[in-house]
Amino acid sequence: GPAEARALLDSDFAPWVAGMGLEPLALGPARAEFRLPDSRALALRGGPGAGVTCGQALAAVADTACVLALSGANGRFRICTTTDLSISFLRPLRGAAAVSVEIESNGRRMAVCRVRIAAEGQDKAAALATASFLYPGEA
Repeated sequence: GPAEARALLDSDFAPWVAGMGLEPLALGPARAEFRLPDSRALALRGGPGAGVTCGQALAAVADTACVLALSGANGRFRICTTTDLSISFLRPLRGAAAVSVEIESNGRRMAVCRVRIAAEGQDKAAALATASFLYPGEA
């Protein structure tokens, strides 16, 4: 569940990834929900985009949310490696965000997820991503 996902994030992920503050809310067999709090550390510092969550952070959030969602669906952390991550940035994101993951496929060797990131309380997505993962060494 969410507590196990948070513990995994704190114990196994790089400190800067855990430091993004991604909050697991619900993890199920095919879907997971997260909250990304508003963070100056993830926002652009200057120029016309000042205060907008940077694209690099959103890509990291998408990847991280997928790994946590797969761990929840599998009932344990299976070592996996990202083989593909594609993200479309649709509109600027300011403030906290809702992150949802749909697990499209979760097999013995591969998994594929879709991610939607939207400003908290908004219907329109700020970013959409798809990601593929390999479970190495498993048959």
